[in-house]
Amino acid sequence: MAGLRLGPLLRQVDWETGTGATVWVEADRPCEAEVRCADGAGGTARTWQIAGHHYALVPVTGLRPDAETAYWVLLDGEQVWPLPDSPFPDSTIRTPAPGTDAPVRVAFGSCRWAAPPSDASHDPVGPDALDTLAQALARAPERPRPDVLVLLGDQVYADETSAETRRWLATRRDLSEPPGEQVADYEEYTRLYYESWLDPEVRWLLSTVPSCMIFDDHDVIDDWNTSEAWQRRMRATPWWRERILSGLMSYWVHQHLGNLSPTELAADPLYAQVRTADDGTEALREFATRADADPSYTRWSYRRDFGRTRLLMVDTRAARVLEEGRRAMLSEKEFAWVREQAMEGAGGTPGHPGLEEPSRPGQEEPGAPGLEEPGAPGQERPGTFGGYDHLLLGTSLPWLLPHFVHDVEAWNASVCGGRRGGRWARIAEDLRQRGDLEHWAAFPESFDALTDTIAEVGGAPGAPATISVLSGDVHHAYVAAPDWSRWSSRPPRSQVRQLTCSPVHNSIYASIRLGFRFGWSAAGRALGRAFRRHGRVAGSRLTWHKTGGPWFGNQLMTLTLQGRSAHLRLDQAQSDPAGGGARLVTALETDWAG
Repeated sequence: MAGLRLGPLLRQVDWETGTGATVWVEADRPCEAEVRCADGAGGTARTWQIAGHHYALVPVTGLRPDAETAYWVLLDGEQVWPLPDSPFPDSTIRTPAPGTDAPVRVAFGSCRWAAPPSDASHDPVGPDALDTLAQALARAPERPRPDVLVLLGDQVYADETSAETRRWLATRRDLSEPPGEQVADYEEYTRLYYESWLDPEVRWLLSTVPSCMIFDDHDVIDDWNTSEAWQRRMRATPWWRERILSGLMSYWVHQHLGNLSPTELAADPLYAQVRTADDGTEALREFATRADADPSYTRWSYRRDFGRTRLLMVDTRAARVLEEGRRAMLSEKEFAWVREQAMEGAGGTPGHPGLEEPSRPGQEEPGAPGLEEPGAPGQERPGTFGGYDHLLLGTSLPWLLPHFVHDVEAWNASVCGGRRGGRWARIAEDLRQRGDLEHWAAFPESFDALTDTIAEVGGAPGAPATISVLSGDVHHAYVAAPDWSRWSSRPPRSQVRQLTCSPVHNSIYASIRLGFRFGWSAAGRALGRAFRRHGRVAGSRLTWHKTGGPWFGNQLMTLTLQGRSAHLRLDQAQSDPAGGGARLVTALETDWAG
């Protein structure tokens, strides 16, 4: 009898028709996987094999729109989910009512170290926010449930393993040899996913709330693809090739496939090859080899639409161009795709006559077509609106950082590029790798290109009401808003926010707290300007200010989007002083509208 090793994960619900979904599972042997719903809907799929593991992504059809149904997972006709004696409610699939103005709830965060505490009564890094959310939903089924959980990177920590995992690794190989206590191959990556997704609360949560995922650095290694020098050094080590290929292969299996719609899956030649092969390992390994060698070979970024809310998940790791002098956060091909998806439904496509580049101070022409003046506060702004009301840009790395951090990264990029000579370039490269100086600010041209795109989308005749950049990585949470007065004399119609939320479950060192508080301070801004002067970097044409935070702790943000309004809530996982585990405590609630 086949057994369920991992899952089920409810990955997609079809928001266009409300009649379909996809469910991911791993079985312990080849078998027929089936999802059977209480309302008669369902689907089957044969497992396929990678490195001795057996997976299936089951398409569920026949669901009723605007409904909720429990489901069961069967392998070769035998029920394996829900687990016997499960303390959780039935896993369910909720479908939307297409064409209605129902709210869309998007919960998001990043950086979840999944290691279980050695003492079940005390977690040294505090309560896990995903565990706590799962407990809250299980205890109160009437509580509004997220329509999607957006996980913005560091779903697993390949370079920071738990004591239990290290003991397991020691049974396979000599940990005194590189990569030591880090994972080395595909099999060891699967151990990380078991540790993370077999957590009972998280397993139930992922079985009943759809999820979107993207990697960040720790899914492979800290500071993955920081620079050309970093990449050259890593490729010279004897263990790196197996590590990077295994990281990309395991990401494709566990995270990437579930991000794709059934239509995209049907058109994916690699997925077809893997499903029809007796063993898809070599095909997937060849794909990972080419993807690592050429950032434009494949696209990990993707788009999901939830009614009139569009989510663009942007790959800010594997898509980088690292050659000094040509550095870019995204390859030209990747960035063109992001722009195209953002502009579709916002009044046109890049290059359309009605979508001029945002004007700069001194360049504006009164009455220029396509960019009407915004209406007075409280009045409806002119223009017709396009195919979506809210644009979410999911990028693991924040676009708008604390000012001091942004300026130091801009300085570092300039100096590494040779602006202060060879000696300073070597010093700056060492600092870049030691100090994690590799956010959008460290790729100045990419920062400007992203800012231009946001301004263009927000200023188009069909501008969305809000544009939110969802990010994590930096182990604290904050809200920031741009000031467009120096970028363009005609600010975007859209309300634009940087929403950063991290970690879901990880350490918050005192140095992080002090460093980021200083980064937002007036003294930090002054010191940042000194760095800019030394690096001969012009002042940023975009300015911004923090409107909330910083908050430290294990936490999740939830955006509720309805009509042209947005509501943001930040919940922190805190130990319940009355006993009984942890609870979510709301640290922020705020609204805005376009």
